[in-house]
Amino acid sequence: MTSEQTWLQQKLQAVDRQAFQNDLQSWYMENHRDLPWRQTKDPYRVWVSEIMLQQTRVDTVIPYYENFMKKFPTMEVLAEAPEDEVLKAWEGLGYYSRVRNLQEAVQEVVANYKAEVPKDRKVFRKLKGVGPYTSGAVISIAFDQEEPAVDGNVMRVFSRICNIDEDIGKEKTKQLFEQVQAQFLEGAKPSIFNQAIMELGALICTPKSPGCLLCPVQNHCLARAEGKEEDLPVKSKKKAPSKKTLSVAVVQDDAGRVLLRKRPDQGLLAGMWEFPHVESSSENLMNDASSMLLKDHDVSAEIVGEIQYVEHTFTHLIWKMHVHRATVREAPVPSETEVWVTLDEAALYALPVSQQKILRHLKGE
Repeated sequence: MTSEQTWLQQKLQAVDRQAFQNDLQSWYMENHRDLPWRQTKDPYRVWVSEIMLQQTRVDTVIPYYENFMKKFPTMEVLAEAPEDEVLKAWEGLGYYSRVRNLQEAVQEVVANYKAEVPKDRKVFRKLKGVGPYTSGAVISIAFDQEEPAVDGNVMRVFSRICNIDEDIGKEKTKQLFEQVQAQFLEGAKPSIFNQAIMELGALICTPKSPGCLLCPVQNHCLARAEGKEEDLPVKSKKKAPSKKTLSVAVVQDDAGRVLLRKRPDQGLLAGMWEFPHVESSSENLMNDASSMLLKDHDVSAEIVGEIQYVEHTFTHLIWKMHVHRATVREAPVPSETEVWVTLDEAALYALPVSQQKILRHLKGE
């Protein structure tokens, strides 16, 4: 046994795991939130919920989940749906690669596994967009198998329970907590236990000011015993997001229709629709931008002034968008990735949040 393994075993042996399981699971059964995806063990629905919950608050997810399941109640329906329709149903949730990967993975399950989610974690893990956490969560919750599912909540809880001060931003630390959770799962009810750990992290063992006096497992917490609960988990600071200045053109023809363009199939906001834009080194480059925006059509756009300034923050990037109104006398024939639409029609397309802000301004909302 290596020194690291010995150290970990000493941490684990300091906690009465069976008593911890009993206290945690009893608390969960009496106090858990009644969330729509907890009303089923259908692996497809559990899978959809876990993908939606990545980087997104529960309260935000609930209406999206309910709407998504109405539109795509089975994997067969989702597999066959047009991508634009799927993106539209996801509009506003962000991180759109999640739903594109989900649809591609579901198509593979329908084609190769008779529309049945694989029960084998290694097989499920190979599907597009299915990482260690998603595979563990779905397999443990839907199929009640002893599989760890380590996310931020889980690492925070176990870092305090076991008094582990390793940086949770590192991949090797996530692997460490998989070992920890796997041992705590032994003899537990996997579906209940894993959801209980997540619930405890969301409601009680919060990042700041944890509710230790309300915690059902406070007597098992090694960090609290040493007064270190608010010092854990250890997490290195994130790199500040980069910034880009964009010149955005709301190009309108004589009929009042606006031009939308579809983003490439790869990269940020892949497959979404937006108002044409170019990256600018200065907010005063709109004249150059306008000729670039319509260069493929051999027409020029007349800039009639800036109408709005919009800032939108992604996880790693901030867009500073200077929105200008431009006019063309006659709308050029659109390409396969362009449409001329009314403002009401524009709302039917899958628009990122940044573009929805612009559209609402144009509609006076």
